[in-house]
Amino acid sequence: MRAQPVARTETKTAVLPDGLRYKSKVSGSPFVATTSFGSATMSCFLCGKHRPRSMMGTKKGLGKAQAVGAPSCKELDAQLSKK
Repeated sequence: MRAQPVARTETKTAVLPDGLRYKSKVSGSPFVATTSFGSATMSCFLCGKHRPRSMMGTKKGLGKAQAVGAPSCKELDAQLSKK
C-alpha cells in the first residue's frame, strides 16, 4: 500500500518584470540588526527563543559550546515575566 502525499498549502508567487520570482511574504528579519556586538540577540540552542547575549550562557552539546539561556530557559522566562 502506498502512502498518500501530505496536502500542502500552496504558496502564491508572482513573477516580477525582470523575471525574478518572489514568494508572498514580508521581507526582512523580525530581529533588528545592531551595530553593537553586546546588544545583539542569539537563539537559545535548547528552546529557540531569541535573547540578548548578556542573558545567554554556554553548555557543551554536540561536541562544541552552544548558546543557552542562563541559568536555565525556565528560570530566565520566570525572571522576564516578573518584570
